[in-house]
Amino acid sequence: MGLFRRGPRRDSSEAPRDPKFPYLSADEGDRFRAQVREAFAEQGLEVTVYADVVVDSAGRQFGLVNLAAVLHNDDRGPRSWAELVRRHVGMVLRTMDAPSALDTLSTEQIRSQLYPRVLSADGFDRENFGYARALAPGLYEVLALDLPESVMMLTDEALEPLGRLPYLREQALYNLRGLPLEGHETVKGDNGLRFEVVAGDSFYTASRVLTLESVVREATGATMTRDGALVAFPFRHRLAFHVIRDAGLIPALNAMTSFAASGYADTPGAISPYVYWWRGGTLTQLSDHDRDGRGDRTGGDDGPGRFDGDGLRIVVGEDFQELLERLVGDCDDTD
Repeated sequence: MGLFRRGPRRDSSEAPRDPKFPYLSADEGDRFRAQVREAFAEQGLEVTVYADVVVDSAGRQFGLVNLAAVLHNDDRGPRSWAELVRRHVGMVLRTMDAPSALDTLSTEQIRSQLYPRVLSADGFDRENFGYARALAPGLYEVLALDLPESVMMLTDEALEPLGRLPYLREQALYNLRGLPLEGHETVKGDNGLRFEVVAGDSFYTASRVLTLESVVREATGATMTRDGALVAFPFRHRLAFHVIRDAGLIPALNAMTSFAASGYADTPGAISPYVYWWRGGTLTQLSDHDRDGRGDRTGGDDGPGRFDGDGLRIVVGEDFQELLERLVGDCDDTD
């Protein structure tokens, strides 16, 4: 899976970087944008290319952020870029030129293809999604219509004729639970480190954190505990979790913090670089950027869960601190 691997670096560290996509060199960025312009021209469209978007003569905008990350993470390197760009541009134009699925599908068909998506606040315009449910700082849940070549995020206006929002959300969660588990891997290491990673091509893999209890049962055969789980969903194709049972949550928390940060970087569909505590469906953020560079501790001078490194830190509230002390105490009592 390349769980902790960032996209390949194909140039020297001294090569000038692209100002918008620093994981590309300046030369790679120029080549990428030239191929985008050429792909649109092959479709009969002349576009103006900017740093992270192109605009056609009708004023339609096409973002380049996800496509740049896809190319960067393709192991075949720049020799594969032209075909990937052509395929992406063709798909985007077919989707935009086709009649809206909201006009061609019946209400029942739309409901059967509804799914919830977890998104970063940067991923959509909140003005058109007043119904979006806040999950944690900077994270929202919205409803999406799954189509053969695209995913359509549904605005307030699009949802209005489909029924009451609580019913639509329950239908979307039902559909999400029905998706197959595409891939599952257990990460193990020293000091009892263990956490699970669910991976897949589905745009809803990370969003399965919304149905975590069923994911835990399907992936591990176990059930959720009253203490919940650690979760991370760095981008749309990955969901990591560790069901909290004992002091093993400490090495899992440290490792998952690195997993989330590295998985978030330079990936299409990025969601969050942080680890969260899932308990009863509520998410509490546990990791954060270490702005002063000193790291943080979760339990005193030499206490449990110390994490220092890579510009990140663990941020622990009173409830989680009590959980740590109880589990570490239980571990000491059995030694």
